[in-house]
Amino acid sequence: MTLCDTEMVFKRTHCADMNPRPSDPAISLIARSPGLDAQAVDVVVTMPTFRRPKQVLETLASLERQRTHRRFAVIVMENDADGREGVAAAAPWFETGRIPGLLIIAHDRGNCSAYNAGWLTALIHFPAFRHLLVIDDDEIADPDWLERMCAASETLPADIVGGPQVPVFDNPAHQAWENHPVFSPPYQTSGRVPALYSSGNLLIGRHVLEKMGSPFLDLRFNFMGGGDSDFLSRSAAAGFRLGWCAEAPVYEAVPERRVEADWIRARALRNGVISTLVEKRKRTAEPFGRAKVLARSLALLGASPLRAAARYARTGSASVALYPVYVALGRVGAEFGYANEQYRTPEKN
Repeated sequence: MTLCDTEMVFKRTHCADMNPRPSDPAISLIARSPGLDAQAVDVVVTMPTFRRPKQVLETLASLERQRTHRRFAVIVMENDADGREGVAAAAPWFETGRIPGLLIIAHDRGNCSAYNAGWLTALIHFPAFRHLLVIDDDEIADPDWLERMCAASETLPADIVGGPQVPVFDNPAHQAWENHPVFSPPYQTSGRVPALYSSGNLLIGRHVLEKMGSPFLDLRFNFMGGGDSDFLSRSAAAGFRLGWCAEAPVYEAVPERRVEADWIRARALRNGVISTLVEKRKRTAEPFGRAKVLARSLALLGASPLRAAARYARTGSASVALYPVYVALGRVGAEFGYANEQYRTPEKN
């Protein structure tokens, strides 16, 4: 039976614990591991992929090496519905049962669409899972990653747990960049934290997804990034507890392109835009909320030269020093409609 023979397109219709939305993405179920006992799965790992067939196999291999007694399944979300390089690479892993889980196509392009499709699929197909983990297709999971993330959620306790994305540079000479704000983790030690920003290494409790409802990530962030930051901010505002597990790293491949000055500048500007958009939503119900966001952005811009000078004196790096300047510019630019959609042209990312 070919992949085309087994493809099944489905739309979400209703789920008692969630809020149906007419905009739920179309999803094609391409492969399912033989003998998969969906009822027994306690943990679901979701991984979006887009034109990285070699790396998706390396990520799957790292998941295959996980040291845990927990019953887990993997959902790979192919987000290139035309090229399907990820499907061609990953399908044999699922069809032969080498890795338990599902291979799907998220037909609507964009990273938020891919996450939404994977998380929705987890809720529909795995009725008893407690923890959903997220990893990217350019990351390698530490062998104890899954176990430590789940344990952190249960012991902190926390409803959502983040972990470090350790940069591994294609050119070892660039390793000094690991301390740049673009690459360094927000926390160094494990514990409860006030905020999380990235889905690159993340655990979300099933009850969080059920409460927040589908679509989980706002599609306005599809090509900009930041849909994860917005989701995490809204989850915290809804009362969910956030935690950090420093002992559960994933190792992220960093191509040479990402240490070039224009890429670093674009990422800093984008981070500023995201910061403004997320803060605006957070302050929607506040009197003069939008004015407060603008005032903060202008204050950060005004203070950014002094912050840059202090950073340069401390690090000797012009790139590190200029980071808060570009973030502040991005924040102010967002007030006037500027949006840096780095994911719109993936070959440049």
